[in-house]
Amino acid sequence: MTTPKIGRLATEPALSRPDLLAGPVKSSLEGTAAADSVFVAEIDATLADTAEFCAAYGVELGKSANCVVVAGKRDGVERVAACMVLATTRADVNGVVRRLLGVRKASFLPMASAVELTGMEYGGITPLGLPSDWPILVDPAVAALPFAVVGSGLRGSKLALPGSVLAAWPGAQVVEGLGRPVQQG
Repeated sequence: MTTPKIGRLATEPALSRPDLLAGPVKSSLEGTAAADSVFVAEIDATLADTAEFCAAYGVELGKSANCVVVAGKRDGVERVAACMVLATTRADVNGVVRRLLGVRKASFLPMASAVELTGMEYGGITPLGLPSDWPILVDPAVAALPFAVVGSGLRGSKLALPGSVLAAWPGAQVVEGLGRPVQQG
């Protein structure tokens, strides 16, 4: 596959730069056919947050996808899911996600828990390499992207991969209505 050109990112095949991948991400890519479609780009770790990253590297917000980890409890058991939504939207945590998890209330997983459970850096969490029992909920707009820019598990790099690869990732399901437009002003 041709190396994608997205904004000012200098991408290369992800597995050619294991130093730019969190351990769980690297492990999840090794031996998969999808690995040939996944690229990585080194970035300034201080610019990893979406708005700053997009501005600094010339990436449209509509081509950047955020992975948010959400949890809720039912019968004393915590249920966790990862949500992939465009940077121009927010996950419908207490509507769509709450219903899919089958909980009364859902909220973002606390930072310390997210980092511990994923083995990834906060601000770089990505669906590749997440615990296998976590569903990955993908907004249709993310699934439709020729290349989505997402975290790499580290703050110092980003992945670029087809939305169709995210939608077909083990544990993933495309969920209508997952992303809600961000209120402006």
